[in-house]
Amino acid sequence: MLFKKQFQTGEQNGVSWLNGKVQFRSISLNVYSYLVDGVLIDTGGASLHKQFKAFIDEADFDQVMLTHYHEDHTGNAAYIEQTRKVHIFLSGRTVDYCTKKADYPLYRKLFWGKRKPFHAEAMPETFKSRNAVWDVIDTPGHSFDHKAFLNRETGHLFTGDLYVNPRTKLVLAEEDIPAIISSLERVLTYDFGSIYCSHAGYVKDGRKAIERKRDYLVSVRQNVLAMRKEGKPAEEIRSQLFPKQYPIIKISGGEWDSLHIVNSIINDKGME
Repeated sequence: MLFKKQFQTGEQNGVSWLNGKVQFRSISLNVYSYLVDGVLIDTGGASLHKQFKAFIDEADFDQVMLTHYHEDHTGNAAYIEQTRKVHIFLSGRTVDYCTKKADYPLYRKLFWGKRKPFHAEAMPETFKSRNAVWDVIDTPGHSFDHKAFLNRETGHLFTGDLYVNPRTKLVLAEEDIPAIISSLERVLTYDFGSIYCSHAGYVKDGRKAIERKRDYLVSVRQNVLAMRKEGKPAEEIRSQLFPKQYPIIKISGGEWDSLHIVNSIINDKGME
């Protein structure tokens, strides 16, 4: 098989998780699903159904919270809908989209599988688990419907794809760096400690991690705007700030690229 798949399970401070990984040559992609206090946060990709199935089947939960609509987070939602009588919540902006056959490029289907249609309810502004009240925080940027979840009782913040890496080098074409900066600043107004990232996993000092990412992206924005003011085109700015060419750029046909970082900053209407 060209694609290698594996998984690990773990537990930290009352939060259980499964981390599934898909590897193709030098490209390795992973995604987490978290279980805490009767809440399942994200469901993994459909291509990892065999790896996630036992975790989902054995998990004790009565509601599913999806950070956003991307297929690596919603890939097993249809299976849960078919096998469990639980509430599934997603941003109201993408509830209808997910009732239809997923539309995304072939390389993503090869990595994450074909996300089957499922039915979700619109995400509330807050929700209750068995022993806590949670804040649902709007955190667009990685996707327009992205949410983060804060457990007020424990101070644990589930960040979906808001954090991922403190020094972002390339992003999806739909990502918006200025919006991500605003989302990072928004979560920093909340009282939280550890974060649980959908790709980086458990990060003990979550506030410092979020601050580092915010500061890094602010610096990138400043550099891009300064070079743009000098009259440099986006491609030249990209080549100077992000010279490395990652394999995923070619495999994705440019859907993943450092150039999207530059263009999202240049095209930010808030900076006009």
